[in-house]
Amino acid sequence: MQFRFDADQEHQVQAIESVADLFEGQPFVEAALAPLITEGVGAVANWLDLPGDDLLANLRAVQARNGLPPDDALQYIEEEVATAAGPATVRFPNFSVEMETGTGKTYVYLRTALELCRRYGLRKFIVVVPSVAIREGVLKTLQVTRTHFRDLYDNLPYRYYAYDSTNLTRVREFALGANVEIMVMTIAAFNKASNVIHQSTDRLMGETPVHLIQATRPVLILDEPQNMESELSRASLAVLNPQFALRYSATHRNPYNLVYRLTPFDAYRQGLVKRVEVASVVGEHDETQAFVRVDAVQAQRRTVIARVAVHKLMADGTVKEQVVTVRPGDALREKTGRPEYAGYEVDEIDCGLGVVRFANGVEIRVGESRGADREAVFAAQIRYTIEEHFRKQARLRDLGVKVLSLFFIDRVANYAPEDGVIRRLFREAFDDLKERYPEWRGVDPERVQAAYFAQQRRRTGEVDLLDSSTGESQRDEAAYELIMRDKERLLSFEEPVAFIFSHSALREGWDNPNVFQVCTLNQTASEIKKRQEVGRGIRLCVDQAGQRVHDPQVNVLTVVANEAYERYVAQYQAEIEEAYGAAGTPPPPPNARQKRTVRLRKAYLLRPEFQELWERIKHRTRYAVRIDTARLVDEVVAALDAEVIRPPAVTVTKARVEVGTDAAFTALQMSAAKRVADLAGRFPLPNLVDTMTHLLEHATPPVRLTRRTLLEIVRRTRNQRAAMDNPHEFATVAVRIIRERLADQFVDGIRYERTSEWYEMSQFDVEFERWEQHLVPAERALYDHVEYDSEVERAFVQGLEERDDVLLYVKLPAWFTVPTPIGAYNPDWAIVMEERDEHGTPTGNERLYLVRETKGATWQTDLRPDERRKIDCGARHFALLDVDYRVVSSVDELP
Repeated sequence: MQFRFDADQEHQVQAIESVADLFEGQPFVEAALAPLITEGVGAVANWLDLPGDDLLANLRAVQARNGLPPDDALQYIEEEVATAAGPATVRFPNFSVEMETGTGKTYVYLRTALELCRRYGLRKFIVVVPSVAIREGVLKTLQVTRTHFRDLYDNLPYRYYAYDSTNLTRVREFALGANVEIMVMTIAAFNKASNVIHQSTDRLMGETPVHLIQATRPVLILDEPQNMESELSRASLAVLNPQFALRYSATHRNPYNLVYRLTPFDAYRQGLVKRVEVASVVGEHDETQAFVRVDAVQAQRRTVIARVAVHKLMADGTVKEQVVTVRPGDALREKTGRPEYAGYEVDEIDCGLGVVRFANGVEIRVGESRGADREAVFAAQIRYTIEEHFRKQARLRDLGVKVLSLFFIDRVANYAPEDGVIRRLFREAFDDLKERYPEWRGVDPERVQAAYFAQQRRRTGEVDLLDSSTGESQRDEAAYELIMRDKERLLSFEEPVAFIFSHSALREGWDNPNVFQVCTLNQTASEIKKRQEVGRGIRLCVDQAGQRVHDPQVNVLTVVANEAYERYVAQYQAEIEEAYGAAGTPPPPPNARQKRTVRLRKAYLLRPEFQELWERIKHRTRYAVRIDTARLVDEVVAALDAEVIRPPAVTVTKARVEVGTDAAFTALQMSAAKRVADLAGRFPLPNLVDTMTHLLEHATPPVRLTRRTLLEIVRRTRNQRAAMDNPHEFATVAVRIIRERLADQFVDGIRYERTSEWYEMSQFDVEFERWEQHLVPAERALYDHVEYDSEVERAFVQGLEERDDVLLYVKLPAWFTVPTPIGAYNPDWAIVMEERDEHGTPTGNERLYLVRETKGATWQTDLRPDERRKIDCGARHFALLDVDYRVVSSVDELP
């Protein structure tokens, strides 16, 4: 298998261009030697001459384009660090990109690095990660994207490697290399003075590795920077002396100068991630035991309290789980009204340790529970996960998709030994269930599982090694290689492993596109964030050819949780809302145990009104795009004339050097970078048309214009002085404008024509399974229930059901699409109505056959550009077919 990558995904291209456009006005810099502080040694360094005011202006322009609130100032990290010449002040700006887990964050920042080299000549990049798991994920992405990036960037040479304190020649190669160098480091490799990176060494002829890095003025790419927000981490990042830092995460703790945001709701709405369902497994009718779960402890002004879940006797005689507040001395017997809680008097609440101690000697930590039959819950969770795995694999095998299941556990001891409770329960359930599924009969449960636990590994310097003392080092090494480094083999049908067990080591930084079940086997209530658990399997799946599968009915992640459905979903939604607010929160995950079979009303297919509707809308079309070259040139020239393109310049930053009592030098920056001279006319002029052609052909997507058209743009612009003074920047700006204007003309100039093909009514599924929470019962629809994706759609369906003049309607299936230059468009609804007079009496006139798209009331301002363009193309398609097509927000906007 070889992973395939789509270079034209709008959300990724937008994130890449948002960062690259921050430095517009920065001239392209060829590889140059910058003197190190240590005399006689040189390094190829990143150069960035853009004044702070220009950088801030670019930032605000990018934020406005992406609908983000503008920042008033750049956000810097400023720290005193040790250099070869003594203490110095390092100050660098930070920019943040926020992307939902599973939408290609690692791909985006690696491609951004290459884009920054292509545009500006930046060459030295350090990817800083908080854990070994994330480091391995980055290295794997670098490996599988190598061919893709070389094709995309015209064989731009680049090297990548992990920092290794036992191989310091890599540091020298990083400093001296004239091509793109990408070094991946864990923050633990340089956040202590005792790290090898801070020690002078004979292996570098007496040099200190970090001083070589400092001389390169690297660009830092911080992966999951919320884990690097401590004062120690900030100071450690400054030690690398970066030009600037790019911060990438789905959950920023401090979003420094946010330039791009893709929320969970955006990802859900655009179909960029799997949809999530939750299957709850909890003990029921178990009230005879004294159930206690500690949810929180809190210190107040005069006392301490704890919030404790118990089984409480209700007024109607039933027993229900309730959360009560207790203080030292309180008795749970009185709080619950049940004698089973005798002995559970609160003896002590320890806020420091997060422990509640009871008079009967029981101690329960925050998140822990007592009283439920945990092994029975484990067994039910494991059995449900295995059976769901078998069912999905049977359905998806013909699509070439291998199904994986991921089990999270809290205690390694529950799995690692041969007689571990989880391992035993897995074997028992697997052997019992496999007899019902022919493809699994005869399969040994030991062959289909593998595990990765951080405890099985030890650190030597900054190198992560397996601990051979475990007695299973070879098996552990093989599992580590398979899970962390060989995703292609793990995803192939030839590899038997399909069930992965892990502790918290895989909770962040690792994922696999074909994880379809996440089972939370926790002896205590999970302390891992729900979004972290879900994030391990949220990415869209791939088939055996490495191609992404986009079918929303395939991309469903089942979370098998060991707590009540309502509680799990409430916490999951709360985590998202806390990070993004209500507007960025997708609909709550549906209950996996509450599904319904939706059935086709075959008789409706034979009704004359549906036959006529289908006859009108079924035809396939193809399109051609006609570009008005004269109009394109006019629009580009007008926009180009309005641009301010500064000449390349020499900038000066003023600093004061102080000598301390220990004779150490300290440099204190006193001003931002100021222009003192421009460099216009001091270099040979390139062939401007060739430069623009090259940039257009390597854009995403590629654009091809004739040399005559490009020459006409250059000839007519009033900004020709800028073309002479700063030709590279002029070409970059001109290409950006050309691409923007062409995107609009692609839609304006599109023409559809019928083909000899059409959609057959036989393509409608006779029945299919959907979540009850997403269904509306329907009498006028082609199916007995209608699935909705948003509140707008739900209200629209209910409105259609309440109108007598609606004779029949159908939500158009995913396979019913209209081709457009920016991807296939799937319209929402086809409707048959009859015209009625003001008294509600049918007029007898011809029936109305409509196609409608439903969007929110503010859709005209909220839609992404590509969504709007698809709708415009859809309107052209249906106009050709003489079908009434419009966008509406409610049923009241129908005729």
